[in-house]
Amino acid sequence: MATKTNPATAVNRGATVRGGSFLIEERLPEEIFTPEDFTEQHRLIADTADQFMRNEVLPRWEQIEHQEPGLTPRLLRQAGELGLLAIEIPERYGGMEMDEVSAMLVAEKMAQVASFAVTCSAHTGIGILPIATFGTEAQKQTYLPGMGTGDLVAAYCLSEAEAGSDALAARARATLSPDGKHYLLNGEKMWITNAGFADLFIVFAKVDGEKFSCFIVEKGYPGFSTGAEEKKMGIKGSSTRAVILENVPVPVENVLGEIGRGHIIAFNILNVGRLKLAAACLGGSKRAIEHAVAYAKQRRAFGKAIAEFGLIQEKLAEMATRIFIGETQVYRTAALLDSLLTEADPESPEYSAQARRAMEEYAIECSINKVCLSESLDYIADEWVQIYGGYGYHQDYPAERAYRDARINRIFEGTNEINRLVIPSLLLKRAATGQLALMPAATRLMQEALSGVPLFAESGADGVLAEEKRLVEAVKKVALLVAGVAYQKYMAALSEQQEVLAAISDIVMEAFALESAVLRTQKIAARSGQEKAAHATAMTRLWVHSRMDWVEHRARTALAAVAAGDTLRTQIAVLRRFTRRDPVDTIVLRRQIAARVIEQGKYLV
Repeated sequence: MATKTNPATAVNRGATVRGGSFLIEERLPEEIFTPEDFTEQHRLIADTADQFMRNEVLPRWEQIEHQEPGLTPRLLRQAGELGLLAIEIPERYGGMEMDEVSAMLVAEKMAQVASFAVTCSAHTGIGILPIATFGTEAQKQTYLPGMGTGDLVAAYCLSEAEAGSDALAARARATLSPDGKHYLLNGEKMWITNAGFADLFIVFAKVDGEKFSCFIVEKGYPGFSTGAEEKKMGIKGSSTRAVILENVPVPVENVLGEIGRGHIIAFNILNVGRLKLAAACLGGSKRAIEHAVAYAKQRRAFGKAIAEFGLIQEKLAEMATRIFIGETQVYRTAALLDSLLTEADPESPEYSAQARRAMEEYAIECSINKVCLSESLDYIADEWVQIYGGYGYHQDYPAERAYRDARINRIFEGTNEINRLVIPSLLLKRAATGQLALMPAATRLMQEALSGVPLFAESGADGVLAEEKRLVEAVKKVALLVAGVAYQKYMAALSEQQEVLAAISDIVMEAFALESAVLRTQKIAARSGQEKAAHATAMTRLWVHSRMDWVEHRARTALAAVAAGDTLRTQIAVLRRFTRRDPVDTIVLRRQIAARVIEQGKYLV
C-alpha cells in the first residue's frame, strides 16, 4: 500500500506560501512543483488509472452514455479494487493515503470518458472528502472502507431549485425528534450526481430553518427517494436526479461536523472539488488534442493533409499551449495543498482544523484553476469540432460528445461567475485582515510609478525568458493598480461592482498562469534537453505575449468604470508604462509548437 508523500519536498520550499501571495511575492523556479517533479509513485498511479480507463471504460463508453443498468457501479468497484477510489482515504480505513498530486493525476486520467469522470469525482471528491476530513472516528470507520472499494457510492446534496450558487439560501429543513435521537429532514435537492445508484448522501439542511448543517443520509432511510433521471445536454452517462426528503429520520450520530457549521464543510470541500474539476478538464483537453492531431494528419484536402495548413497548425498550437498552461497551474496548486495537508495527522483530534486550514489557504488558487481550465476545455473542444469539420458535428464521432460534455464544467462547483467574484473578494478580505500586504503594495506602486520609480526592477535582466518574466511582473503591477484604485473609490461597496471585480479577477488569473508558465519553463531549461526546453519556451512566449492585450483590455474596462478625466488619463498612462513591449512574431511560435505536436501526435512537453 502506498504512503502519503509531500511533493513540496521535491522543490526547495521554505516557510508556507500564503494563498494569493503570488501577486506580491517573487517565486523561483525551484520553489514550485511542476510535472517534471513527478515521482515514480505518481507515474505508477497515473499509469494504473490510464490503463483502467483504456481497457475497461473506453470500450464501454456507449453503454455508459445510455446508462446501462449496473454498469457504472460495477466499473466503480473495479476502480476500487485498483485503489483508484481510495487515494485520499487514510490507510487505517483501508485507503491509499496518497497526496493531492496523485489525486489530481487520477482525476486527469479518468476524464477520458466525461460521464464516468463526473461519477468518480462526485464519489471520491465531494463524496468521500467530507467524511474523511470532517467525520467522527465512528463515521470514518463505518463508511470510509466501503467507499474506498466502491461498495458504497456517495453523492453530494447541496443545490436546490432556489439555492444553487447561493447555497446558504437552502430551504431543506432538519428538526430534532422529540426523543432527541434523530433529525427529521424535509426538502428537495436538485441536480444530484450519482443519485440513481448512490448509497450515501452528504445532505445540507437548516436545523430549525436557521442553522445550516450537514448530515450523512443512507438511501434506505424511510422517507428517502429520488426523482427521474434529468434530461441533460451532456454527461448523459452520469446519473443526475432530484433527492426528495420526507420526514427522513437521520440518527444524531450522522451529523457531519457541528450543527450550524455546515458551510465550513460545504465551501472547503468545494475548494478541493474545484481543483479536481480543473484536473479533469486538463485530462479532457489532452484527449481532445490527441484526436484532433490524428485526424488532421490523415484528413486530406487540396492534395495534402490538413495538418500542413497554417490555420490548422494555429489551432493545434493554441490547444497545446493552453494545455501546458493549465497543467502547470493544476500541479503547482496541488502541491501547495499538499504542503499543508501532509502536515496534518489523520489520527489527530486537530486533523479537521488542519485540513480546513489547507483548503481555505489556497481557495483563491483553486478558483483560478477551475475557471481557467473549464474555459480552456471549452475552447479546445470547440476547436476539435472545427478541425473535424462536418464530422465534428456528427454524433458518431467523439468531438460532438466532448463539445456537449465540456459545457457543464463552467457551471459545476460554483459557476465561473461566482468564482470570478470569489477570487478578488478573498484577496481583498485577506488584505483587510493583514494576511496579505496587498494594499500597502498597491499604494507604494502608485506612488513610485507616479514619481518615475517602478516598484519592481525594469527590464535589463538576462537569462531564459527575461522579457517574459518582466511582463509577468507587469501583470502583477496591473492587478495591484486596478484593485487599488477600485478599492479606493468603492471601499466596502466594491462587492456590489461585479463587473469591476470580474475584470480584476481576470488580471489576477493571468498573473498566476503566466508566472507558473515562466517558472516551469525556466526549470525545464535548467534540467532538460534543448528540444524540450525550446518547446516549453515557445509555448510560454506565445501565451505571455498573446495575453498582454487581454490584460490591458480588462484593466482599461475596470479603470474607466472607477475614474474619469485627468485621473483616468494618469492611470492609463501608468498602465501603458507597465505593459509596454515590442511585438513578437506569434505566427512563427505557433508553427514551431504545431510542428512538435504533429510529430508527437499528442500533447507532450
